[in-house]
Amino acid sequence: MTRQNPPLTEPQYFILAALLDGPLHGYGIIKAAEQSTDGRLRIAVGTLYGALERMERAGLVAADHEEIVDGRARRYYRLTEDGTEAVGREALRMQRAAAVVIGHARGAGAAPA
Repeated sequence: MTRQNPPLTEPQYFILAALLDGPLHGYGIIKAAEQSTDGRLRIAVGTLYGALERMERAGLVAADHEEIVDGRARRYYRLTEDGTEAVGREALRMQRAAAVVIGHARGAGAAPA
């Protein structure tokens, strides 16, 4: 029996999506996720680093490099090939799920919102 990939949580999805353009540090990931959701999703620091740790163990992200800013280490994360595939797969899954609802609404004569 093959193990199916479980859907990503919303924070995981937007963390991975934030890394599509290249490596980012934690605060950059938080801001990118917030911006891409028009402020709807605000990832707490603890949530971010817990998710990054789990996704790093799962092989979806990897530490890219560190730099020292104001005497503190700032770690940058990047997507792995598996991470790129996972976020693409999740986007396709959500698109298909939305198409079911949109198609149903159109079939019932309702205009999509």
